[in-house]
Parts: sequence; C-alpha cells; structure tokens
Amino acid sequence: MTTGAGVRESGIVDAHHHLWVRARHPQPWIDPHTMAAIDDDFTPVDLGPATRVAGVTRTVVVQSVAARSETPELLGIAADDPLIAGVVGWVDLTADDVVGRLERLRAARGGERLVGIRHLVQSEPDPAYLDRPDVRRGVAAVGAAGLAFDLLVRHHQLPAATRLVRDLPQVRFVLDHLGKPPLGSGGLGDWPRDLRTLAAEPNTTAKLSGLVTEVSGSSWTVADLRPAVEHALEVFGPGRLMFGSDWPVCLLATSYTRWVRVLGDLLEPLTDGERAAIWRQTASREYRLAAS
Repeated sequence: MTTGAGVRESGIVDAHHHLWVRARHPQPWIDPHTMAAIDDDFTPVDLGPATRVAGVTRTVVVQSVAARSETPELLGIAADDPLIAGVVGWVDLTADDVVGRLERLRAARGGERLVGIRHLVQSEPDPAYLDRPDVRRGVAAVGAAGLAFDLLVRHHQLPAATRLVRDLPQVRFVLDHLGKPPLGSGGLGDWPRDLRTLAAEPNTTAKLSGLVTEVSGSSWTVADLRPAVEHALEVFGPGRLMFGSDWPVCLLATSYTRWVRVLGDLLEPLTDGERAAIWRQTASREYRLAAS
C-alpha cells in the first residue's frame, strides 16, 4: 500500500494491537458513553480486513488486562492465526514464582510466540512502583527468560522508567506510545527532556503508537503529532523505533488505515532503509519474531 508521498510499503509489522472478548475478559476502563467506538468485542476476524488494506503481514498482540487467564488465550489465538507473530502477555511481577509462571506460559499452546511481558504501570497509584525490589526482581526474570518488557507509562512516569532501564541493562525494554506525551495541550512540558534521557539508555526502543488518543479535544491534525514523532526520531533514531496501530483503541480517534497513512506522511523525509526499520525491522529484532 502507499503510506505517504508515493512510498509503497509492504510486509509491515504492527507491533502493538489488542484483542478482547469482554464476556471472558472485561474491560472496565471502557466508558460506553465516551468510548462508544470501542465498546465492543474485537477478534482476529475484525483485525484481518484492516491489516490487509494497510499492508500489514505480521502483528504483535499486547495484553489489556492484569489477568492470568488472558495470556494463555492470546497465545492460543496466535497459534491459530499466522498473522499474529508475537504475544506480549502479563504475569504478576511480584509473585515469588515469576520464573515458573513464565515457563508455564512458554509450555502452553502457542507458547513459542510469547515475545514479551507488560504490566499496566500507568494505572499503578504508587509513584515508586518501578523502584520496588519485588517488581524489579520480576522484570529481571522477564529479561533472563529472553523476553522484552513493555513499559506502559504516562509521561510523568518516564523518570522512574529511566531508573529501571538504567539499573537493568540486561533487559530489553520497549516504550509503548512514546510514554504518552501531552499532545495538543499547548506544550509538551518535561516530556521531551525525559524521553531524551530514557533514549540515552541503549537497551530501549519505542513504539510510534497510541499518539492520536493523547491529543486533547475531540479532533487532531498531523501538526499535533509532528512534534512528538520528530522528537522521537531525533532521540531514538529510526533504528530504535517501531510502528504500532494501538487498534482497536485508535478507533477512538482514527481508523487503522488513516493512522498508517498519516505516519507514512510523517516519515516521508526518511530514507527507504530508515522507514523499513520503523515499519518492520525494529519490531522483528526486538521481539525476536520468527521469519514470516
């Protein structure tokens, strides 16, 4: 497909999307009034058409609830669907048997597609959560298992994330949604400085994802997104950035194909090789995805 400025991309890896059936895994954060666009179930049947139009050939599905039952279900879905090349799941990082829980996930059906672990740090009330010894022990176990750890943090949590990343250099960290910059708010505050500090740590990469839903107000323009994307390109470089749709959450602000098209326009000044890194190579490397 043409993503922007006549550049044709194929074999795109979507490094960040979700799937859920609420009867099995409720999503209590969805407000049926203000989030009507995603007040529904989303399955691979719904995902397939959007990815085909966008030129996406492999994806990474990411956990959405802190429940032990969700990750085995996602692994089973991945085992049946060749589109889904990887699963970023969840374990209780503070459990005494984190290593055993990871081993059991690996032994489950589809377990070979477990590529990372994530916790909903953005929802933790404790500002020192990432500094806790029990949490850090769990994150270290994730790294020792050869898995990446996804950082889901808000922009004010970036300093804590940086301390964690710096103290665990043996772990591969992937920052979701660029740390949720306060887009459209009239200024980016400390986010540019804090992102630069995190990006200085070589064991980090980041996702160009989840940006449209961070814009204040009901609409957004490319101009709203450009400062964040350009700053991420400056501090991480194309070789440490990856594309993510954040589908279906992105439907609150845009369609899957529009986000791909807009990001293509924002990346148009890059070389073919730099764009290839963002569209597929970084995700394949950091998540150690099997060749398609």
